[in-house]
Order: sequence, then structure tokens, then C-alpha cells
Amino acid sequence: MKILMVCLGNICRSPLAEGILKSKVSSEVEVDSAGTAGYHEGELPDTRSIAVAKKYGIDITNQRSRKFTVADFDYFDLIYVMDDSNYHNVLSLARNDEDALKVKMILSELGSTANVPDPYYGGTDGFENVYAMLDDACDVISSKM
Repeated sequence: MKILMVCLGNICRSPLAEGILKSKVSSEVEVDSAGTAGYHEGELPDTRSIAVAKKYGIDITNQRSRKFTVADFDYFDLIYVMDDSNYHNVLSLARNDEDALKVKMILSELGSTANVPDPYYGGTDGFENVYAMLDDACDVISSKM
């Protein structure tokens, strides 16, 4: 199983989701992350994402930001997006129904239609809130593996 986590810049939410899910599944499950925009390509996750992950025993400092590409549809089995904007941006690149069916809102795993808020312009509490949401969603995802 190969799972991709996607947010806007691939420095806040999707790196956290990648790290959290990796900590909950076997090494046979491949987890990666990407952003719909290439603003931060090659950069480490946001220092606040690194800090909140570290607080919970997860190291995400080996990750580097990259942009989502059409080829990701071929490689990944599931693509989890963080918000409506990411969902529409990824779906706009889908070539067919098979591609589109791989894309899900991550909080839909909790039975929610809510977005994972982007904590970039906020303080530490926003990152804690995002971590908690993603941790809950990743519990459900990992239970299906």
C-alpha cells in the first residue's frame, strides 16, 4: 500500500500527516507527502511542524517539500488531501475516474466534511490542533492496514 498526504505547500499539514501515519503502520506501507504548490520545494517542514511532531516522538526532519504531479496518481493507491482547495487542485489533474477515486479528504476517515485548517499564519496552538486532528484520522487509516 502506498499513501500520499497532500496540502498546499507541503511544509505544515502533509508532513505531519506523513510522519504520524508512518509511526502507526508497518514499514511495508509507504507514506509520502506533497504540496499542490511548489512554493517550498526542497525545503524542510515548517519548524513548528517539526517541533510538534518531536513533542509526540516523531521525527520529520528527513522530509523535503515537493510538488504533487500527475505521476503521483500512477504510484500511489490513496491520496489524502487536507482541505477543499487541495481536493479541487488534485482532482483537476486527474486524468480519469480511476485517478479521481484515489483522492479523499483526510477527515472523511472520521466521518467529517471539515477541512484541516492551515496553521501556517497562526501560532503554536494551531499546530497542536492540526496534530490532534491528523492523529485521530491516522488512527482510523492505520486500523485499515
